Amino acid sequence: MSKELLGALDVLETEKEIAKSVVIDALEAALVSAYKRNYDQAQNVEVEFDQKKGNIHVFAVKKVVDQVYDSRLEVGLDEALAINKGYELGDDIKFEVTPKNFGRIAAQTAKQVILQRVREAERNIIYDQYSQYENEIVTGEVERQDSRFVYVSLGKVEAVMGRQDQMPNETYRIHDRIKVYVTRVENATKGPQVFVSRTHADLLKRLFEEEVPEIYDGTVEIMAIAREAGDRAKVAVRSNNPDIDPVGTSVGPRGQRVQTIVNELGGENMDIVEWTEDEAKFIANALNPAEVLDVIFDPNNERACEVIVPDYQLSLAIGKRGQNARLAAKLTGYKIDIKSESEASAIMEADQDTTADAAPADEETPDQTAPVADSEDVAPDVTPADDATPLDAPEDAGDDDSTTAE
Repeated sequence: MSKELLGALDVLETEKEIAKSVVIDALEAALVSAYKRNYDQAQNVEVEFDQKKGNIHVFAVKKVVDQVYDSRLEVGLDEALAINKGYELGDDIKFEVTPKNFGRIAAQTAKQVILQRVREAERNIIYDQYSQYENEIVTGEVERQDSRFVYVSLGKVEAVMGRQDQMPNETYRIHDRIKVYVTRVENATKGPQVFVSRTHADLLKRLFEEEVPEIYDGTVEIMAIAREAGDRAKVAVRSNNPDIDPVGTSVGPRGQRVQTIVNELGGENMDIVEWTEDEAKFIANALNPAEVLDVIFDPNNERACEVIVPDYQLSLAIGKRGQNARLAAKLTGYKIDIKSESEASAIMEADQDTTADAAPADEETPDQTAPVADSEDVAPDVTPADDATPLDAPEDAGDDDSTTAE
């Protein structure tokens, strides 16, 4: 058994990338369990595996005591000194108790335990390997699919892609090679489980890093992404170098860079806009390709604003089924209310008319109360008619003044 076992350990280390020490630890633990079970022994035992010769030895570990109560666990001081005069109370002494037929029994008993440890070691290796790819892009091959998942082979592990992570404009066929974004890796009881996505916003970010060197090295930075996978996305970028145009750099010569990403995502439309600290300008940029005339922030809600656009561009600003406005809101983090120029003007005129109608009433009050508020000497000299004339007040107002004055 010794030579075969050593050979098996070498194969595991070479082909499975499992260190010998891992298997040997599992083997020794399994042999301890096998010895206690098969020989009905409950004493403290240890198993040592000779990595050079492959021999297995079982030792009963006994503690040196002054008076022995359990011979399976203890040994008297006199007996210990007879073995070696250097022993003292409290020392542990190993006595070899390897049975003659222990090799056969141990092999049968330990087989499943060793296989289990080997599987665990393999799972840990795979988990360690793929956990490094979490939040990164990997290329896989579609293996199969069912009503819930598309299964993608990543080499040593099979990743799963749920329905919410599948592009609505894509059909996945067996042996298709696709780029996926690793959202998380779990070390489950049945083995490492890798979850991937084609709809995650960070997939778009990683694709830009692959295609645009300036984004990869940090010269151009992606500040925000709003995406409706398979249909349209908006990406806000800024440049950390004043000599580099972030939008033009991301688009590439003749749009080659962004077109590569569009093709990878099955024709998903892409709007790349410039990010700026000026929130009004950023909101205007986010509504691209529509032209924005003005951005008015809501004084009662710091994350809401009203955007004024030309009449002929209202539908463009809102977008099909409100998509352009919705993506702009996601990109900026603002609640955006879009109004046409004529609608905004009509609302403004209505507000002005309301203010104008309310103005005479507002002016009456101080004029009515002014004579009373000044002094008793002035009040008798001011007649209601004189008071009403300079204000050009209506007849009713004059009557009121007369009444107040009286």
